[in-house]
Amino acid sequence: TLNLPLTSDRSPLSMPRRDPRIDTYIENSAPFAAPILTRIRETVHAACPDVEETFKWSHPHFMYKGMLCAMASFKAHCSFGFWKGRAVFGDDLVDAKASMGHFGRLTTVGDLPSKTVLTGYIKKAVQLNDDGVTVPRRKKKPATPLKVPAVLTGALAKNRKAKATFDAFSPSKRKDYVEWITEAKTDATRDKRLATAIEWMVEGKSRNWKYENC
Repeated sequence: TLNLPLTSDRSPLSMPRRDPRIDTYIENSAPFAAPILTRIRETVHAACPDVEETFKWSHPHFMYKGMLCAMASFKAHCSFGFWKGRAVFGDDLVDAKASMGHFGRLTTVGDLPSKTVLTGYIKKAVQLNDDGVTVPRRKKKPATPLKVPAVLTGALAKNRKAKATFDAFSPSKRKDYVEWITEAKTDATRDKRLATAIEWMVEGKSRNWKYENC
């Protein structure tokens, strides 16, 4: 009988938890980015030995009982953030920095919190996943009603076919026409655009109809 060594999830004999694609990602990043990404990666693994790496949406992600956190490298900065950021940091910080991760634009290792602080955040995220905590997404604020200028409203009222086309458009296509007319620098330009808009809408055309079939 062979006496094979018992292995656990953390054993070197178990499935590797590092994704070689992330090695390549770091190597191909800008010189300033490699130390930042390496620090993040090593801190995540130290704080959560059972974390697994993967690639999603072209960026490195760290998984532990679901999504945990992710990092990314860009031309002039890096970013790092948690999947359940609202539960880790609170709404205010998340809303302020959501477009750049939860730590703003990272251009040097010094822009990251200390290892101790960062480890604390990671462990909190781990605990959230252990506890099965879900963070509902915020409901989107209702879109601001589109203000149609009086000149366009008046012109549409005089042309039923154009009005029917305008009313059938999606909000974005109606907005295209409204912005095109309201952004005119002079009255003469506005009137010319208005006449063209009515003509196109009579033909069922959107503002950018020339490019829609390209």
